Amino acid sequence: MSQEITNEEKAQLLIDYMHRIMMHHAMWYMEATRQLGQDKAVSILWDAYQRSYDIQMKRLSKILGFEMQNSIPKPLLDLPDDTLESLKNAIAVNWLANDGVWFQAIETSHSMTEAKSCNDACWARFSPFEANSIKRLISLEDQPGLDGLKQALQFRLYASINKQSIIHESDNSFIFQMNECRVQYARKKKGLADYPCKSAGIIEYPSFASTIDSRIQTECIGCPPDDHPDDWYCAWRFTLP
Repeated sequence: MSQEITNEEKAQLLIDYMHRIMMHHAMWYMEATRQLGQDKAVSILWDAYQRSYDIQMKRLSKILGFEMQNSIPKPLLDLPDDTLESLKNAIAVNWLANDGVWFQAIETSHSMTEAKSCNDACWARFSPFEANSIKRLISLEDQPGLDGLKQALQFRLYASINKQSIIHESDNSFIFQMNECRVQYARKKKGLADYPCKSAGIIEYPSFASTIDSRIQTECIGCPPDDHPDDWYCAWRFTLP
């Protein structure tokens, strides 16, 4: 570089580089989706992601001096189970905080209506992406049925943040309940009404379920601003006809 910078400035630049990589990765995926369609873009995404990950981790492991084991940094594998669990939960909470920061930034600069519109549109893209990510992570078959959906729901980011439960209803259906919701609990502590998340939920849950198995149908039992009992905030019925 032509201009000398301090170690602190260099460290800040490294962090900014990582942010740029994440953004560029997301922009490639979004443009592939726009030009090639979501199904093709998703297939390409996993190929590009795995190859890019392997290249980046190989280079970083050489510089920072850590081993890789089964494509995972060994220092992560060597962490105690409770530390790894705490780290998993903290990253999930960071995801939720990031989501909230974006919502508040648009709400503050524009309006609640525009923030909700952006939020709902984002869920239309993120929910099927998360479902595809989980299918790949736990090696679910293409049409894994309700048992596959039950498995997948345990691997969502929300599963590390909120308390949720699954109630067997019949051989062809089950009910999923969000018993404790971090967002709604925070609002309740401040004396605020429930956040009306149903407009996002009716996008989020059906798209997640149908990505896991295209045959699965989703019904909203209740979601704010709907009235709900004290033991859950939202509830959804998943049926395989």
